[in-house]
Amino acid sequence: MPNQPEMSSATKELLKKVRMIVPPMLEKFHKGMLGRVAVIGGSENYTGAPYFSAMASARLGADLSHVICTPPAANVIKTYSPNLMVHPLMRENPYHSTPSTLATPVIAMLAHLHSLVIGPGLGRDDLMQDTVAEVISAARERNIPLVLDADALWLVQRRPELVKGYKECVLTPNVVEFGRLAQAVGVDTEGDTGKEGCKALANALGGVMVVRKGGVDWISDGTDEHTITSEGEGGRKRSGGQGDTLTGSIGTLLAWRNMYLDKSWDTEGNMGREETLMLAVFGGSAITRECSRLAFMERGRSLQASDLTDKVPVAFETLIGEKEESKL
Repeated sequence: MPNQPEMSSATKELLKKVRMIVPPMLEKFHKGMLGRVAVIGGSENYTGAPYFSAMASARLGADLSHVICTPPAANVIKTYSPNLMVHPLMRENPYHSTPSTLATPVIAMLAHLHSLVIGPGLGRDDLMQDTVAEVISAARERNIPLVLDADALWLVQRRPELVKGYKECVLTPNVVEFGRLAQAVGVDTEGDTGKEGCKALANALGGVMVVRKGGVDWISDGTDEHTITSEGEGGRKRSGGQGDTLTGSIGTLLAWRNMYLDKSWDTEGNMGREETLMLAVFGGSAITRECSRLAFMERGRSLQASDLTDKVPVAFETLIGEKEESKL
């Protein structure tokens, strides 16, 4: 297996565009400007997933990476790394409070975030799910980009109106989750979980961005213009938690996209919201697949999700590269 990834000319062109939305590290930028990302997840039974997502966000280059979880999960996640800010604001049943009350301090944080990842380690507890529903609605009102995965997709499956028509929302289902979402919104993909199926699901949800993970990742907002594949070679070990690297990476790229759209530096390309959303998602997918490839080269069948975390900066440098303005 070669040290450098093989890629098509189409992939190379897309990565050049992804590089346009990556901000240089300039002296004028202060703490937080290069990305404030939060991950909502982490419950009694699941503490690894939100950690892997938040660490991928941080390793890719977000300035501030938060985890919002339950108190028991917070105690554990804090021992994994001192680099993350961990907020024990979520609660599981039995707990005598309402979802709206629990959501209030989380919603108060939204003004300080560039993007929000929801779902890693969330679980299906009713109180957790209903609290997240409140947060999704509030984030949508504030036009904050969302990345929904894992049990946040189970919430969308039951309440698709939460995200329908919200074009700042990214869903990252695997093949099984994809099928359940399609069935929930009445889309007959006829077994097609690739290009046409991905477009159909995105259209049924009103133009949200869907990333159907698999042997290749199909990415679509329902339009031909923004339907692409991420086909970089990945590893052959399908251990749990690799999708968390994807959500965290997309979260950081969405934060950088905000900076690009705000013209926080001397930007190039004059790209709009739809194209830059697609590029942020593609970039996150490409980086994750390269992390998987690199980790598999070293670890083989012993590969674990934590091995991908260590490869995030290497994958970024390989696929995108640092801008000259960032170098000393």
